[in-house]
Amino acid sequence: MAIKFQYNKTCLQDLKKQLKIRVDVLPIIKNKESALRMEVKRAKNHAHTLDEALKKKMHEYDNIVRLWGEFDKNLLRIDDVKISIKKIAGVKTPVLEDIIFSTQKFSLFNKPEWFLDGISILKDLAKIGIERNFYFRKMDLLLYARRKTTQKVNLYEKIQIPGYEEAIMKIKRFMEDEENLSKSAQKILKKRQEEREAA
Repeated sequence: MAIKFQYNKTCLQDLKKQLKIRVDVLPIIKNKESALRMEVKRAKNHAHTLDEALKKKMHEYDNIVRLWGEFDKNLLRIDDVKISIKKIAGVKTPVLEDIIFSTQKFSLFNKPEWFLDGISILKDLAKIGIERNFYFRKMDLLLYARRKTTQKVNLYEKIQIPGYEEAIMKIKRFMEDEENLSKSAQKILKKRQEEREAA
């Protein structure tokens, strides 16, 4: 990225100020990227653990799968999923607080006795499934934020900071050359005046 600048002291001071800001902020952004990378890894591991737990639970109930045909699907309903927000390295991430279920009343005499266990099993599976999906979503949010932060680190580190340094160097060289030319011109004038006075 070519930095636009003018060959004067005001522009030089402005560029030095911009460079200082970027150099000072770069370690903070790198720390944020590192923290986000750790959080992404943590969320990913937790999501995969929950995924495995869900598969394991589902596998445990394979032998009673034929009974689920009798189960009344309207007995259990998810009323609400309570979520709060937590900031991780400056990124707002959701935190699963609670899952609220409601069960419809039914007669224990008219339904099979395993219906109470079935409701409990469904609650467990739903909790694990919702939490699993929740962590995969959280992982996606953190991953997006980490990518954006990595882009910013690369922009500062590889493009802007070297660009500002190069622009500052060019302005300094120009000003030094201008000063040298001015001194040389003064010396030439002084020498000519001395020659005229001597003649």
